[in-house]
Amino acid sequence: MGVGFGWVGRKVMTKETVLIVGAGHAGFQVAVSLRQAGYAGPVRLINDEALLPYQRPPLSKAYLKGAGGAESVLFRPTKFYTDQAIELVDGHVVAIDRAKHSVRLASGAELPYGHLVLATGARNRLLDVPNANLDGVMYLRNFAESEALRTHIKAGQRLVVIGAGFIGLEFASTARAKGLEVDVLELAPRVMARAVTPDISAYFERKHREAGIRIHFGVGATEIEGMNGKVTGVALSDGRQMSADLVVVGVGVLPNIELAAEAGLPVAAGIVVDAQLLTADPDISAIGDCALFESPRFGAPLRLESVQNATDHARCVAARLTGKPETYDGLPWFWSDQGNDKLQMAGLTAGFDHAVLRGDPAQGAFSVFCYKGDRMIGVESVNRAGDHVFGRRMLAAGRSITPQQAADMSFDLKQAMA
Repeated sequence: MGVGFGWVGRKVMTKETVLIVGAGHAGFQVAVSLRQAGYAGPVRLINDEALLPYQRPPLSKAYLKGAGGAESVLFRPTKFYTDQAIELVDGHVVAIDRAKHSVRLASGAELPYGHLVLATGARNRLLDVPNANLDGVMYLRNFAESEALRTHIKAGQRLVVIGAGFIGLEFASTARAKGLEVDVLELAPRVMARAVTPDISAYFERKHREAGIRIHFGVGATEIEGMNGKVTGVALSDGRQMSADLVVVGVGVLPNIELAAEAGLPVAAGIVVDAQLLTADPDISAIGDCALFESPRFGAPLRLESVQNATDHARCVAARLTGKPETYDGLPWFWSDQGNDKLQMAGLTAGFDHAVLRGDPAQGAFSVFCYKGDRMIGVESVNRAGDHVFGRRMLAAGRSITPQQAADMSFDLKQAMA
């Protein structure tokens, strides 16, 4: 599938306003990168949250554990935006008028643009079972949700986490460390099944179980049980009932594509953009979690949810708007901190033919090198940062080592990168 719009957009004139919808990693980085590239025109960043633009990864990790106040997750303090002449606009965009080159806020205010950047991100996929709106059923994606959980969780509480993906397991690990009784429900046969190889899943399942977390595979929630408007338990698909003081849902996200769709822009599993991250309108780009982008590296459209993808998209758009257009060809990489373990991933391992281990899972430090045929397509590492750096550099350069070399601990990865 190719986007095939057939054009590359235009350079934004010096005095035109670049209007950015969404102040997450992608939106913030566009504004910063424009200034770093010397763009002198107005840059306006629309933020629909009460807090200054902030980082999301700490919300399920350090911040949730109680490390620091709200200021600890901010990208920059207020002075930075003033110094960089980046105008922060509080509000929620409800419509785009492409003919007038403007957007309308919920307040009724209209803001003009020379170029519009949609960095609308994604939202939690809601749990679709009876009573899912009871007090005590919570999610974890934005600051308000993390703050609510941080003040809510207490030692001795019974917690049920629905979904054994990255967010679910990160939260489960934090909650267990704070003394909660934790059960995790997962429909798949292993943890993080859609994102990592079986060896990685097996390692993290073992570590979470050793920490006292109970994991239940092949089972889901059919109903949230409650009394007086507050959750008391979860009814399971296998007929069991599980008591709960708190239920945290982590069943994925949905890209925020509605604004683009209502403006007549093509959408599918995201806002459709070409390899330069332009929509079908040459004056509108879309980046980050909301964007379904044409990937020359992988030969297919992708929509990725990661800090790397968001920030690299942003830099690519800023370069184009300042006269240096380039095809986006970033290498995906990800990470997840769970307990004392750091999982780092480089590349995309879906569809691998075979995988080899480097290191020993029993020692708590190993990597999985994934191959399709003779070509290395991804490296997943647990507590082996050097292997991760190697994987990122080699994959970005389109280079590989053989499975035999990857499995041989005497093989010098640093020399192979030279």
